[in-house]
Amino acid sequence: MKKENLPQNNTKKSLNYFLQTKNWWFPLLFILIISVAGVGMIGFQTYNDAPPMTGFKASSGDNLITQTTIEKGQIVFHKYALMEYGSFFGDGAQRGPDFTAEALHKVLLFMIEFRVKEFENNNARLASDMELKIIKENVKDEIKENKYDEKSNIVVLTDAQTYAIQKLREYYTNVFIDSNSEDSFPHHGYISNREEVKDLSDFFFWGAWVCGVKRPGEEFSYTHNWPYDPEAGNNPTSPVILWSVLGLLAFVLSCGIVLYFIGQYNQLPNKFFKQGTSGFLTFEQINNFTPTKTQKASFKFFLVAIVLFLTQVLSGVVTLNEFVDFLSYAGINISKKIPVTIPRSWHLMLSLYWISTCWIASSIFIIPILTKNEKKGQLPLINILFVLLFILVVGSLSGMVLGPLGLLGDWWYLIGHQGWEFVDLGKLYQGLLMVIFVLWAIVVYRGVRPVFIKKQPWNLPNWFFYSVVGIPILFLSGFVAQPETNFVIADFWRWMVIHMWVEAFFEVFVTVIVSYLMVLMGLVSSQAAIRVIYIATLLFLGTGLLGISHNFYWNAKPVATMAMGSVFSTLQFVPLILLTVEAWRFKNMPRLSLSGIKDKNGKEQNIADFAFPEVFLFLVAMNFWNFFGAGVLGIIINLPIMNFFEHGTYLTVNHAHAALMGVYGNISLAAVLFASKILFTPNKWNRRIVQTSFWSINVGLMLMVILDLFPAGTIQFKSVLDHGLWYARSNDFIKGTTFETLTWLRGIGASIFLFGGVIPLTWFIVSRALSLKKGRDSYIDFEQNKTNTKKIESNYF
Repeated sequence: MKKENLPQNNTKKSLNYFLQTKNWWFPLLFILIISVAGVGMIGFQTYNDAPPMTGFKASSGDNLITQTTIEKGQIVFHKYALMEYGSFFGDGAQRGPDFTAEALHKVLLFMIEFRVKEFENNNARLASDMELKIIKENVKDEIKENKYDEKSNIVVLTDAQTYAIQKLREYYTNVFIDSNSEDSFPHHGYISNREEVKDLSDFFFWGAWVCGVKRPGEEFSYTHNWPYDPEAGNNPTSPVILWSVLGLLAFVLSCGIVLYFIGQYNQLPNKFFKQGTSGFLTFEQINNFTPTKTQKASFKFFLVAIVLFLTQVLSGVVTLNEFVDFLSYAGINISKKIPVTIPRSWHLMLSLYWISTCWIASSIFIIPILTKNEKKGQLPLINILFVLLFILVVGSLSGMVLGPLGLLGDWWYLIGHQGWEFVDLGKLYQGLLMVIFVLWAIVVYRGVRPVFIKKQPWNLPNWFFYSVVGIPILFLSGFVAQPETNFVIADFWRWMVIHMWVEAFFEVFVTVIVSYLMVLMGLVSSQAAIRVIYIATLLFLGTGLLGISHNFYWNAKPVATMAMGSVFSTLQFVPLILLTVEAWRFKNMPRLSLSGIKDKNGKEQNIADFAFPEVFLFLVAMNFWNFFGAGVLGIIINLPIMNFFEHGTYLTVNHAHAALMGVYGNISLAAVLFASKILFTPNKWNRRIVQTSFWSINVGLMLMVILDLFPAGTIQFKSVLDHGLWYARSNDFIKGTTFETLTWLRGIGASIFLFGGVIPLTWFIVSRALSLKKGRDSYIDFEQNKTNTKKIESNYF
């Protein structure tokens, strides 16, 4: 990299210093050390301060619940995939109740019932209104009092709590066995063992105890008085309010600092999106390009990915049908035959499967272009990778059906359904996925190793490899917990997988892929792309790793974890500000890249020659959803005081849909179309289908957000404020007129998304499977592929 004339301004000097690759090690290592230390602290607090899975005794000395009983109940919870119906500590699905909020409120009512009867028996009369208020206040104090004895690992309960345990068991036995029907969940026979339901009820009681009782030495519960239930004494605590204010302060301050440095940066001679020097790829170049055999082999991954995408969306339709049963109007009574836990498991896991498959395929396709070489021995490894991926998808999806239905017996955990949201696949299949990630890293390493340059660790091939290696390293955390592991500890490791993937290394991988696609399309220089990747890595890792703590506000962690989450989770919005500042330049990049650029013959390029306008649309959409879906819709739920009332509601679902599909979905589809446009014979491309699919997918997604997910979440949020989370997640609320009406409105966006976008795009890719160009053994660059060919009639326009 050439030395630049450093401006006299000290700020500009500092910026120029950090934009030189030789100075990049210190900031990156500093960020990693601080972030890893912070995550390590959260892990230590998780193990050290987790609420005990204790036994419970009656005041008479009789054993009511043992630690083993709670562990068995947790296993039942996972075995029947109940996290894909309801939630625990707010984590899970939103169709059913949050079992901790529901159990806490039921325990409250049963305890009040016992104390009222006790008063009436002792006084031979009904309690007055004032006496009822006193009884209710006394019950609050009973719930809050912590009688845990660490030596014996036992809690001695009051008579009212003992009564509540028995009544809670009756309630859940009624819900899961005695009063269910084909029109409700769980379906009749979904759980038939009464002993399992008893254990499950005791597990829910433990969750309610954790949410209600005071943490030793504090004036609030293990969960900072979450869920909101003022009748049970659960109100926001002072740390919740304090750290919300401080988190907002940190956010505003960081925004000002970032905007200041952006202003200074824009005065430097080298900007992030410095144009390429050779112009962009033209129709002629890609039409005449002959792919290598490994590039052609990547198409089967893309083909499977697009079919999985369609299947994922269809499983989402079946999941949505559970709320309003709209398919019954067509004579399809699927909700009576398929428990909602199964299609929702498919909907979540398939989103990870098809997106990951696209990324594996895109890396395979890009390697020969990146290295200008076709590495020998890659094709057999790629084919093995595909077979393993096929076994994983078919096997794990089958297990997710058979496991919750009780058809796998004791094998449910290994080859069935683990019962953790987003980590639903059986443990053996999880191990197979790890093997796939490792083999993928080996394929990438073998491919890019020849172009590694000694003492130049920041080149594009190196970043490509770093981002791939980070994914399996983080995936190791998914193997720590077991079915009986304390839920609080196990959920920590689950979030290590989900959050670190999505908000740290996946973000880095996406940045690498997008940047390299820009380089390949001729829109930016490789040096500019490397700078973008480096800055994004610093920001995403600096905020993303520690930002994991916002997932632990209410999962029985101490105040320090909340403090960290309130600051760093809001700072996660800062990288997205950078994207917004550059949004106009990004949108107009194809036109801007033409400034002064000529082709090999000295002829100025024309925007009409740009070969990837449809692909670029998906990249622009990714940029928009990264700001709006991940950023705006994320930050409104991140501050502790907002999250206290919002956690476990549709505002989380709203953010998740907009961010996952908007960002990762769009970049994955961009990768599919980029490779497909090069692999297809030219006359098989159809711009109209691709553009229609693009607008249908993104408009449909936006309509789902504004017609249902956001307003439904807002109404549910208000319901939490008015009544408590237990009511906002109850069947009375979910099946209420307003909520059901909004669900029907979501069907408008979902229909456009599916029929106008996903189905045509799937047909487009699948129907071209036999129209690929022939592969060659060696790589020849785009420029060298130019030949005098007849004009090909294609359907570009």
